[in-house]
Amino acid sequence: MNLFDIEGLKNKLKELEAETTKNDFWNDTQNSSKVLTQIKKIKSKHDTYTKLKDENTNLLEMTELLTLEPDEQLAKDIIKNTKNLQKELEKLEIQTLFAGKYDNNNAIITIHPGAGGTESQDWAEMLYRMYTRWANQNSFSTKELDFLEGEEAGLKSVTFEIIGENAYGYMKSEKGVHRLVRISPFDSGGRRHTSFASVEVLPEISDDIEIEINPDDLRIDTYRASGAGGQHINKTSSAIRITHIPTNTVVACQSERSQLQNRETAMKMLKSKLLDLKEKEQKEKIEDLKGEQKDIAWGSQIRSYVFCPYTMVKDHRTNYEVGNVESVMNGEITQFMEAYLKKQ
Repeated sequence: MNLFDIEGLKNKLKELEAETTKNDFWNDTQNSSKVLTQIKKIKSKHDTYTKLKDENTNLLEMTELLTLEPDEQLAKDIIKNTKNLQKELEKLEIQTLFAGKYDNNNAIITIHPGAGGTESQDWAEMLYRMYTRWANQNSFSTKELDFLEGEEAGLKSVTFEIIGENAYGYMKSEKGVHRLVRISPFDSGGRRHTSFASVEVLPEISDDIEIEINPDDLRIDTYRASGAGGQHINKTSSAIRITHIPTNTVVACQSERSQLQNRETAMKMLKSKLLDLKEKEQKEKIEDLKGEQKDIAWGSQIRSYVFCPYTMVKDHRTNYEVGNVESVMNGEITQFMEAYLKKQ
C-alpha cells in the first residue's frame, strides 16, 4: 500500500474542496467542472483504499480466530476472500502506475501499414479491430476520426480515439512497430509472409494546456471522404485536413457531421501532435547529452504476432508472451499493457 499516497490524496482533496467554497467558483464552468472531476476521482481512490484496508483487517481477525478454534468453513471463506483481495490489490497496483502527466487522458491512435501492399494493409486493419475490441471489453468507447481504405483489403491509414479514464495510460504501451508472421491469404502460393504496421499513440490534450499555433502556419483543406461505402463513408463535403507547414504535420478528420466540428477535432489532434513533437525534441536533447542512441528503424518491432509455423505473441520489451494468438487478436491485450507498465 506504500505506493498509494493516502495522506497526499487527503491533502489534495482538502485543497480542491476549499476551491468549491469560493464565491466565484461557479463563474468559470470549465474550471469548476475540472475541479469536481478531480474530487470525484480522489474520493473514488480513497474509498477503494479504505475498503481494501478494512477487508485486510477483517481477514487478519478471521485468521487469528481460526488459530484459536479450527473451523473448516471459516478456513474456506478465508482462502476465498484472500484470493478476491489479492485480485483487487493487483487492480489497485496498476492504478498507481498511471503516474504520467497525461495518463488519465483519452488516447488518439493512428495505424499505418508498412511496405507490402495488401498484406500489410490487412494487418493494419487487424490491429484496428484488436484495439476496438479491447476498448469495448474494458468499458472504453471509441470514435473513428479518419479512415482511408486499402485498395484490395485492409486500410491505408486509420485515426481513432479511445475515450475513458486512463485510456492513454494503457494505450501508450502500444506505440511502436507491430510485426505479423503468417501464411498470407493473398498469396496463391500459400507462402509465409512477414508484415509490419506502425501504431502512433498520443494523449488528447485538454483545453487548459496551451500550445501556441500561428494561424498563418496552417493550410486547411476541405474534401469529401472517399470509400466504398458503409460505416466509413462520409456523405458530405465536410472532411477537414490541416497541415502545420513549419513541421509538415498533417491531421485529418471526417467523423463529424459538420465542417466546424471536424475542424475543432482536427485542431485537437494537431495540438496533441505538436506537443508530442516538442516533448520528443526535449527528450532527444537529453539523450544527446547522455550519449544514448536508439534504433528507430522500421524493423525494430515492439511485439511479434506469429500464426505460423507455431502460434505465439511476444512483447520484445518485457518478454511477456502467450500462445493463444486468437484471443489476443480478439482484444485480450491487457496483460501485455500491464507487463509494460510494471517494467516501466
